[in-house]
This record gives sequence, C-alpha cells and structure tokens, in this order.
Amino acid sequence: MMPVLGGPVPILRMFDEALAREFYLDFLGFSESFAHRFGPNFPLYLGIRRDGCDLHLSGHFGDATPGSHVRIACAGLGDWALALTARDYRHARPGACAATPWGTREMTITDPSGNNLTFYEAAGQAGTKA
Repeated sequence: MMPVLGGPVPILRMFDEALAREFYLDFLGFSESFAHRFGPNFPLYLGIRRDGCDLHLSGHFGDATPGSHVRIACAGLGDWALALTARDYRHARPGACAATPWGTREMTITDPSGNNLTFYEAAGQAGTKA
C-alpha cells in the first residue's frame, strides 16, 4: 500500500528567539503551535502555524541552513502586502507584489535570520493589486 503524504514542514534556522517571535508571530501573524527545549540552557525549537501553513524554527546548530528559501501559497496576497507595508515594521519592508513569467504574483520577505519567504498566488486571483 502506498502512503498518503501531507504537506512538507520546512525547518528554518533562527539565531535570535525574541526577534524570530516578533517577526513571525507579531508581524506575519503566525501563532505558536509548540515550543521545546531539551533543558534550561538549550536552544529553542518552535512550531508556528498560520491557516494551513506550518513552519518550524530551530536554534539548534545543524538543524537547518541559514539563508534557506521557502515558497508559500496564499490567497489575498495583494491586500496582505499592503497591510504588511502599512505596519512599517523595522526589520522587513515587503513592498509590492511582482508578476512573474510563470503566472503568479509574488512577494518575498527576508526573516531576521536571513531566510527568504516567498508568498505567491495565481496571477488571476481576486484581490487588490499591490
């Protein structure tokens, strides 16, 4: 019997827990799913979620490569890009969505640890054109 696969859960490296929480939870609107440490002086392994998107953030050396790039499908990207830009967040300025030759609109944001998150939607989806 063949297994039924779910969506992948990327693990992204983080260096500053407070800054990662500020970026992902406060700025992007994710919520914490879980937080784990092997002991009081160990790095944090943090699960976050927004809608159907799960990400894991790790402070553990070797868990992930800094500077990774993840693509995340979404709907309503134009309106969200405008809302994020209006927040005037000091560590990220997402800017406008860009149309691509492959039929999507995309917005890339770099997190405080140097990981790139590209949010994308089909170019014809309804919503404000940011």
